[in-house]
Amino acid sequence: MAEQLANAGEQQDIHKTRAFVAVKRVGAKIGLKAGDMLLLDTLGAFTQAQDWTEGQRPIVWASNAYLMEQTGFSLSALKRHARRLAELGVISFRDSPNGKRWGRRDAEGRIVEAYGFDLSPLAARAAEFEQLHAHLQAERALCQRLKRQITVARRMIRARIEAAINAALSGPWAQLVDLFEQLLGQLPRRHDTSDRLGRLFAWFRDLQAQVEQSYLAATQVDEAVENAAETPGQLPTKAREMDPKRSSYDPHTPTTKQLEPVGCNPCDTGKTSTLVPHMATETPQDRALKDRESKVPKVPTALNLSTVLQACPEFASWARHVGGFLKTWNDLHRVAGQLRPMIGVTEHAWNVAQDRLGKQAATAALALVFEKHSTGEVASPGGYLRGMVEKAGAGELHLERSFYGRLGGRAA
Repeated sequence: MAEQLANAGEQQDIHKTRAFVAVKRVGAKIGLKAGDMLLLDTLGAFTQAQDWTEGQRPIVWASNAYLMEQTGFSLSALKRHARRLAELGVISFRDSPNGKRWGRRDAEGRIVEAYGFDLSPLAARAAEFEQLHAHLQAERALCQRLKRQITVARRMIRARIEAAINAALSGPWAQLVDLFEQLLGQLPRRHDTSDRLGRLFAWFRDLQAQVEQSYLAATQVDEAVENAAETPGQLPTKAREMDPKRSSYDPHTPTTKQLEPVGCNPCDTGKTSTLVPHMATETPQDRALKDRESKVPKVPTALNLSTVLQACPEFASWARHVGGFLKTWNDLHRVAGQLRPMIGVTEHAWNVAQDRLGKQAATAALALVFEKHSTGEVASPGGYLRGMVEKAGAGELHLERSFYGRLGGRAA
């Protein structure tokens, strides 16, 4: 096998740097240790560029004394690392009749005859190592995405269960908590494969569906009991459309059957904005901040609801899972407020975005941030959303370009 790899490497015309970069990227995966790589680097430094051309073999005939001096290895360690390199198919041994290492070059520097460490197998396997590296990158990206999705599912499950328990809703919450704790115990402590992470994510999604069903059933029963207990002459109890844990000043957004323009917001219609809570007393600093924010123009945009959902499939999946069928921007805005804490966007950042961008443009911006965080493009969603708000203040935010660009890239 070693001779077959050496013969294949002799037929390759590959740059030495490319071969060494390829093996170093997958060294840990194929079983190379730090000492093995040090010896391989030392052997590679002994070769010349023309040794890696077609018809040539990069053979190193350096003595043990020279290699021990360059690497700092003892003789036994040197032999151990050389043997591991050969066993893993990175080098082979080309022995002379008398067992000595030696070689000579012609006037042009080409090897005429040599015996020693043959690096031709490395040249033969460079393309294989590059493919392995691409596979490892794809696997790593998939694992990172699954971990983020598991984190979002965990947060949503925990938030729903805590909200139900705090509101004293009836339901199998103790059983669901036990299932949740069991799943948390199965989370990997170190690196894991995408197959196992995918199974864990499916289990978390199933548990999340059970929690949402139980929560919905409990709230409906609770509403029925409250409505039945009302005395004649009283107004009907307002339907619960918000999570019990959400702040008391978080407004109920009415559902309309017509699509509002994206640039529309409470300030545009002359109504008082309810996105930021009104304090009992307003300080001069608060008034100054409000004056500065009122001077920032809202972001006009021609985006429609379907464009946002098509350009952000990951966000759309979570939004439909939480809010059901999304008919209007008000539906999407309500769901965005529920998904917002799942990616670490603070309530303050969300309120500021709504004030400065407008309710619907802020919803579109959050959908974009959620999608980019899910795909690994954004590490800090809160910071990215604040950056978008700052760009809007400078007139440099163009949401349409971002959404249409994502649609065009996926279609291509």
